[in-house]
Amino acid sequence: GQYSRPRLFVLPTMSGAVRKAVLLGVELAQKSLKGLMTKTAMDPALVDYVLYGTVIQEPKTSNIAREASINSGFPSNVPGHTVTQACISANQCFTTGAEKILSGQADVVVAGGCETFSDVPIRFSRPVRQRLIKAPKAMKKGAAGLLGLTKGLKMKDLAPEAPAIANYTTGEVMGHSADRLSARFGVSRADQDAFSLRSHHNAAAATEAGLYEDEIVRTNGITSENNIKGGSTMEKLQSLKPAFIKPHGTVTAGNASALTDGASAMLMMNEARALELGYTPKSILRSWAYVACDPFEDLLLGPTYAIAKVLKEMNLSIADIGVIEIHEAFAGQVLSNLVAMESKKFADDHLDGFHIGELPMDKINTLGGSLSLGHPFGATGGRLVTTASNRMVRGEGKVRIGMCSEMSRRFSPAPLTFCARTIANPHSTRSSPRAPTGGSATLASSSGMVTTRAKSAKQSGLTKGRSRVGCVNPNAVSGHL
Repeated sequence: GQYSRPRLFVLPTMSGAVRKAVLLGVELAQKSLKGLMTKTAMDPALVDYVLYGTVIQEPKTSNIAREASINSGFPSNVPGHTVTQACISANQCFTTGAEKILSGQADVVVAGGCETFSDVPIRFSRPVRQRLIKAPKAMKKGAAGLLGLTKGLKMKDLAPEAPAIANYTTGEVMGHSADRLSARFGVSRADQDAFSLRSHHNAAAATEAGLYEDEIVRTNGITSENNIKGGSTMEKLQSLKPAFIKPHGTVTAGNASALTDGASAMLMMNEARALELGYTPKSILRSWAYVACDPFEDLLLGPTYAIAKVLKEMNLSIADIGVIEIHEAFAGQVLSNLVAMESKKFADDHLDGFHIGELPMDKINTLGGSLSLGHPFGATGGRLVTTASNRMVRGEGKVRIGMCSEMSRRFSPAPLTFCARTIANPHSTRSSPRAPTGGSATLASSSGMVTTRAKSAKQSGLTKGRSRVGCVNPNAVSGHL
């Protein structure tokens, strides 16, 4: 009765792991969508719209939402479109889905995202591409015409072009931004390594305790992540060399998220439709917003600006938040945001005096994060919302706030019912997905992933000698409540 708009519930969700075979992004997406439909016992014909995100696009499947859904058993009359917004692509999908539901254009929406770094599209250089376009006309002139196409070509033009991880506007990769941000906020190399170690140990403990089993779909017979290093030590992390600013930088392969393959899918409904179909909500998406930052200096500070807006708008304090999920693009990025939020001076200078305060570490990423689980750009949003929802269902808190890095999105307690990431194990012997999940319907946020085939940037050929990179888009930082 407090809100006039319909509510969107988050229903049970999952993510899955990829191991033995390299799958195309569209194949990962299909696994996530099929898993979602299987886990929730949802008839694809009841879905009104599909939204799916990806960053490094395969030209053959430019509208991956449509290609993946129609090849996953969705009727051909279910429309869908694709979103590209760096690390928050999946987030944008489900908030767009929420807007469709709130505006009455849809009752049931499936949203998600995927990414693969194991098979990225690699192009010819631009000079070669331009000549290939002219080739049909040149062929009419015979050998002389074809030979003429080579005029002006240089040896370097024959080298292939991998997708750029650098930001177009600044020319920087995010590792450089993270390194500079860490220096600006006084975050040491030891601090970053310790936070990364915590992520791996938390993820290993959560996996051992079976807390991720409900979130992972069986893929090639595997149901566990392959990037978690539970046996890692500070000594091992401290032995790694700087990856970006050499020789004195603080960001390394050990305290930056890995480039991984993954996909996610989320089921969203308005309250009336969810109850009509017999579903028990897992969490409620209340409100959201996107903010942008200076890509040169504040690229990775979006969470701080977004969280301040959320708390202020909803008249909440950080003490009201029980569950915090932060996308760990870089350990230095997360820690720099924590310093900024705790700083009264930063609040006075940049947040109109709104002081967020200290975020309790015992509420942050208690099951690990992107540093240990990996980061498939288009999918991470789903993992964040799913894990946060499940943490709340287990009793960790009633309200959740989350952040991603790069363009900023925030979520706050306002009206919506929304279904989070889900990738299901078709061989699961779980009880009916429509059975009550326990816990009260609460608040969740977003970001998704099917999951991980860990691969360093160097192995993927995406950067020269830089083993791990987080998000790509200079404008993307997500904070959500």
